Amino acid sequence: MYAALNNPQENLQNLSLLVIVMNSQKIILHIDFDSYFASCEQQFDAKLRGKPIGVTAQNGRTCIIAASREAKKLGIKSPSRTFEALQKVPNMVFVPAHFEKYWEITQKFLDICKDFSPYVELFSLDEVFMDVSSTEGLFDGVNALVNTIKERIKNEIGEYITVSVGISYNKLLAKLASGVNKPNGVLEITEENIWNIYDGVKLSDFCGIGRRIEKRLNNLGVYTPLELHKVSLQTLIKEFKNVEGHFLYDVGSGKDDSVVIPYYLEGETKSVGRSYCLPQNTYDQRVILQNILELCEEISIKLRRLNKKGRTVHLYLGGERTCHGRKTLTGHIDSAAEIFSLCKNLIEEWKWNSMVRQIHISVSNLEDSQNLTLSLFDVDNRKDKVEKALDMINEKFGDHTIKNGFLLYGPSLKTVPNGFMADKWERQKVAKETNLRSA
Repeated sequence: MYAALNNPQENLQNLSLLVIVMNSQKIILHIDFDSYFASCEQQFDAKLRGKPIGVTAQNGRTCIIAASREAKKLGIKSPSRTFEALQKVPNMVFVPAHFEKYWEITQKFLDICKDFSPYVELFSLDEVFMDVSSTEGLFDGVNALVNTIKERIKNEIGEYITVSVGISYNKLLAKLASGVNKPNGVLEITEENIWNIYDGVKLSDFCGIGRRIEKRLNNLGVYTPLELHKVSLQTLIKEFKNVEGHFLYDVGSGKDDSVVIPYYLEGETKSVGRSYCLPQNTYDQRVILQNILELCEEISIKLRRLNKKGRTVHLYLGGERTCHGRKTLTGHIDSAAEIFSLCKNLIEEWKWNSMVRQIHISVSNLEDSQNLTLSLFDVDNRKDKVEKALDMINEKFGDHTIKNGFLLYGPSLKTVPNGFMADKWERQKVAKETNLRSA
């Protein structure tokens, strides 16, 4: 069964058929860490345990990205502002985020999960889906399996880090279930109790229903999941169009046919991007451009790690006003200088001279580098070789060891694991590292 971990591409199809044959109804787990970033900090530093703490961005921005259990009990939500938190909880403690450390915990967690099923999907840095349909019988049933996972987390990761687990026959309901009995809870949603569960949760408790969708449902007279269950598919399609209408109908019906995709399999990468919230709001155009170039450098490194090049560059600037736009080339690029040049063109078109708080850049219309025609000009090929040589140096001595001279006295952004594990390179890296530790 675990041969799939060593040779996933060849064995996934056979394993999928085995699960279908052996199980008429799936058993899906959604395992979600409780107050993950804050709990990790409390695990690292015993002096923080039992105290209301807020984890903030490393750049000093006054935003709480995660609140501890103790802070949540006192009404602190994440995200929220530090000054708002202090008004509610004067003894609030703030600590900067350490994403590299959280990433190490996530890898240890994956090491545990893969011992119970070859189907483990890394949904974000602090949550996974597991399909245990064909393996739960090896561990005396699903409840015993969950208890064993919890015990191993306590023994192998730390007693202050806990998880809440949702159990159901599809991913939609498993994710819903994991959020009902937090923290450190377990809930199973079955065909027998689903409507009782629906009667006690909110529309916004479902993954995929945000404030905008909830408000539009309210305008239709739908305020609860049970009311959504009674709405016809035609009504939802009329209001939300085909894709979103079908999704909401399935939510109301408790249906979800999506499968658990193991983290060690390669998925299609459609874009590579980076968002950044500046430490302070700034009008300084040089500082703004330096931050944009830093992000372009990081994106270009990720593209080359994936052996991808892209044709379309998208830039978003948020602050006093909001502007976003894109430029599409006839050829494909992966260098920071070329991405930055397109971003500058957009800024000049916007005649931007306003304050900036947030920047987002992405490159899309991707193609595998080996599928592209080599340039006839030697200077272009030499540029590629130089970029690869710089990548090797930065890989060995740390990101941004060598960078553009324009950034000499500029900001130094730190490359950290993506919180939602959105980059395929990160998923490939964790697969390789967990397999190496298993060898």
